Amino acid sequence: MSSAVFPTLTGLGWNMKRTEMWKTRVQEAISGKEVRLADWTYPRHQWELTFEFLLQGTLNSRTLTDFATLSGFFNLRQGVYDSFLYTDPDDNTVTGQTIGTGDGSTTVFQLLRTFGSFIEPVLAPNTINAIKLNGVTQGGGSYSVSSTTGQITFNSAPGNGVAITADFTYYFRCRFVDDTMDFEKFMKQLYSTKSVKFISLKSG
Repeated sequence: MSSAVFPTLTGLGWNMKRTEMWKTRVQEAISGKEVRLADWTYPRHQWELTFEFLLQGTLNSRTLTDFATLSGFFNLRQGVYDSFLYTDPDDNTVTGQTIGTGDGSTTVFQLLRTFGSFIEPVLAPNTINAIKLNGVTQGGGSYSVSSTTGQITFNSAPGNGVAITADFTYYFRCRFVDDTMDFEKFMKQLYSTKSVKFISLKSG
């Protein structure tokens, strides 16, 4: 499980597709009546990016290696095999996020994020700006945060009824959808790739 972050490249096009994905089993009777069973409690997300140009060479005395960077990143992941971290430009930070209520004995809480009105776990936190108990910011030494599960572990259990909130940024842990990636050279030192697809991973 890699901690590598998907690279920021200058040729990224404005056209980005994000797909919300659920898994539901539908059983239909002869009468047409349906029974639906939801297999997942939160969705997976799939992104499709377009890179209009990837410069591989020198421009205005600057040496850029966008093509090599993206190709190398994909190959280091061995295609679908390894995971990586992705920052969605419009879904990457929360402030005052409620993550639980103390009961005097529980010390481990899952980081969460609310997007729209839907709440789901955050498995790959980036920067923890503040953890607060009843609005009071706690010192960093009073808790630890797992970068692989998004769980906060307090040294001492928050008291009964204590509101636990957090300000933080986060990634999505993803893998590529395919084992292949196409690059097209359309001018000297310029490449493009019209479809880079990857999908978020779930913890269970």
